[in-house]
Amino acid sequence: MQPKFNYGGQAVIEGVMMRGRRGAATAVRRPDGSISVNTIPLDISKRPRLLSLPFIRGTVALIESLTVGMQALMYSANEASEEGEQLKPGEMALSLVAAIGLFILLFIALPNLIVGWLQRSIASVVLVNLLEGLLRMGIFLIYLAAISRLKDIQRVFAYHGAEHKTIAAWEAGVELTVENARRYACAHPRCGTNFLLLVMLVSILVYSLLGRQTVLMRIVTRIALLPVLAGISYEVLKLAGRPNPPAIIRWLSAPGMALQSLTTREPDDSMIEVAIVSLKAAIEMDNAAV
Repeated sequence: MQPKFNYGGQAVIEGVMMRGRRGAATAVRRPDGSISVNTIPLDISKRPRLLSLPFIRGTVALIESLTVGMQALMYSANEASEEGEQLKPGEMALSLVAAIGLFILLFIALPNLIVGWLQRSIASVVLVNLLEGLLRMGIFLIYLAAISRLKDIQRVFAYHGAEHKTIAAWEAGVELTVENARRYACAHPRCGTNFLLLVMLVSILVYSLLGRQTVLMRIVTRIALLPVLAGISYEVLKLAGRPNPPAIIRWLSAPGMALQSLTTREPDDSMIEVAIVSLKAAIEMDNAAV
């Protein structure tokens, strides 16, 4: 039976964060082999109705995911570290600023600097924005291929696979055991990888409506319209997660599903165990509030 709420999650350092209706739970494998769990209350039922409307809720979900995700990452970094190697809040904040700066540089500024130079010889605005989108996707693929070679990232990607397998088992209505979860695929239609590629595809259409712009205006409008792109892409992602979605939705989701071969790895049983602990903790938070 399909659950009433679509649980989602995020791989963290040596663990998994699972998001429920009432909050998020992060489970982490400590160096001594034990599993620690941290919960973050976050009741989406208390949101103002306006923030739950289609296209607006996507931006809200993105902001909340970034906020909760950073808290989960900091918790996992500290729990997975040996004593005396704790990450300070200032260090995490600096890492976040650096990550945002890298995102803007690689995926917004660089493609537009290249396209801004090329658009002088291209008459079609649609073709210019298609080229920008292809450049952005190309940079994204190169970036993923590069970081996927790092051993620490490979472990995060394996926990990513454990997260997907566990959610798939829950959605299938089977008992949450390592043996049951292991049977399911590492790819999932509601994955963040899917969301990022959808944003890139939708951006080609949206940006084509803006007409010809200078390089500076292209960069400014790309940053300003991120909430719009997130809102549209979120609705497509929700449709993709439903049973038997329309063919157009499956077509739009296909690149993201294929790309998850890069962003996930087959997890071992201990990783699936952590993901199950995390999901059960999120479910318990929801049940306790009923």
